[in-house]
Amino acid sequence: MARLRLQMWRAGAGLYTPATSSVDYLLTATAYEPAPTTGARADVSQQVRTHISPLSFCKGPHTLTYVLAARERADRGLDEILLLDNAGYVAEAGAAAIFWIKNDCLYTPALRTGCVAGVRRAHLLRTAQAHGLAISEGLYLPEELLDATCVFTANVATIRPITQIGDTTFSTEPSALYTQLQRWEADYLFS
Repeated sequence: MARLRLQMWRAGAGLYTPATSSVDYLLTATAYEPAPTTGARADVSQQVRTHISPLSFCKGPHTLTYVLAARERADRGLDEILLLDNAGYVAEAGAAAIFWIKNDCLYTPALRTGCVAGVRRAHLLRTAQAHGLAISEGLYLPEELLDATCVFTANVATIRPITQIGDTTFSTEPSALYTQLQRWEADYLFS
């Protein structure tokens, strides 16, 4: 298995006024390394915030945000870093969407927080909706995650439980609804 990365940019010269509408691209392949599926220790970033823009749905234009977040995560010895938007609402994790389950409802931040509209995020929301699971996309303060039954991140590589946010520890036993969501998704992906 391999991980493919496609980068595209405007070809040609010129500063911000394109001299051509041609596109250059680079496709790279690296060996696929599975992401960890063990529980992650996380905390809220003290240095980095997401920013809403017409392009915030995709990671490309905001790479510096995620590089700085990853550096903070490493410096603080965390497995994951949680990003807030400029108003202080939960937006996403450093390299994944964030979800939590509380009272049999699946929660995730709204795109207006500036989070990436990732493929796995969209797929999990569609899967949950197809199985009648209540979904709430909105603006949530970090404290709201601390009352959840379970918290997890999801990106193209994996779904990973969060076992600790700051000083709050969550059960290492997956909730029944979390396990069911993973089954539904696997049934869809591998059918």
